[in-house]
Amino acid sequence: MIITCGTISNPDYVPETWHTYLVLLLVLFIDGLFTTQSTRFIGQLNKVGTVFNVVIVLVFIVWFPVGSINTPKTSDSRKVWTNFENGTDWPIGWAMIMGFLTTIWTMSGYDAPFHLAEECSNANVASPRAIVITAQLGFYLGWAVILVMAYTVTDLTAVMSGAQPFGVLCEQVLGRRAGLALFGLNIAAQFFVGEGCTITATRVVFAFARDGALPGSRFWSRVDSRTRTPVIATWGVLAVAALLGLLSFAGPVAIGAVFSIGAIAQYTAFTGPIALKLFMGRGKFRRGPWYLGRWSRPTNAVACAWWLLIVPALCFPAARGVDLVPQTMNWTCLIYGGAMLLAMVYYAISARTWFKGPRINLDHARGPKPGHESGPRVLEGRDAQDPDDGGDGSTGGAEKKVVGSVV
Repeated sequence: MIITCGTISNPDYVPETWHTYLVLLLVLFIDGLFTTQSTRFIGQLNKVGTVFNVVIVLVFIVWFPVGSINTPKTSDSRKVWTNFENGTDWPIGWAMIMGFLTTIWTMSGYDAPFHLAEECSNANVASPRAIVITAQLGFYLGWAVILVMAYTVTDLTAVMSGAQPFGVLCEQVLGRRAGLALFGLNIAAQFFVGEGCTITATRVVFAFARDGALPGSRFWSRVDSRTRTPVIATWGVLAVAALLGLLSFAGPVAIGAVFSIGAIAQYTAFTGPIALKLFMGRGKFRRGPWYLGRWSRPTNAVACAWWLLIVPALCFPAARGVDLVPQTMNWTCLIYGGAMLLAMVYYAISARTWFKGPRINLDHARGPKPGHESGPRVLEGRDAQDPDDGGDGSTGGAEKKVVGSVV
């Protein structure tokens, strides 16, 4: 997006792949500086980012149609709702399913509460509440944004052929100066989104390392004594991101596979526990205080059905027949399958002999016991440090967290 600002302001500028990669390294470094700070600082930063993102969305919804330099400012509804552009060689119906990749990363919003549950108080209520709120905000605000873009775009082919489609769209609708201004505000909003993604990714690595599920877990699970956050895991995640960025030198198809892999991996991680609860959890699953009641099983079934549909779609190449060559092939299934194969081999050879699942520091009773009506009790001692620990396994007076379930 930053490189696109350069091409908009200076049409003679021809960006190179290494330009983009250097900008990526700079952004990752800045992300690391912020996400290795204390949990309190990160919480305040997320509050600012949330408010800023909502404001920018509202500004976009108003500014785009009102400030359009085109005549007419918006397209007629018949064109918007009946004209379809198929950028693939597949039928329009399947192409629409494949197109979910462009919007699927809204899952980053409701994904974050999963990974930050251990760092918030009253997590068994606060975490599922945050999941519902972010999903609803993403639906309503995202729908409004899509409608505005659909009604204001004039040349979809030019937008999609640009290096950064949203930047091209801003210039096409608002003109160069106003388009750059709005695009710049969007870059700032996306920075906060990147911060959130970095935080959640580091907490996943920390949680797996804390449970002993990664090679070198003792190293990756270390918590900084000053900030009480997993600093080493943070820089490890950013280093992996930098290595994945090298795929950009192999072409857009290779780096595009990274985004598909992320979507498939997250959907699989979400759907796995849901499927276990749906098909194997009868009489065993113990719900938290926030649950879906009679809608739980139908919702779980829809989630599993969606996984069966969307995962193959994300592995399909846009081209087929004679147009399907190595440069247009979707290598997602190979890369994701290879990573999963390595993980399963590692488990079969080594981890199955010692990994017994997540380390539990809470005792969940099936029902209230005499004298223990308050519910779950905290076990004596802790198996590992968490980001709010004092660095020695003690909580330093911090409140114990109880994680519930939304399914």
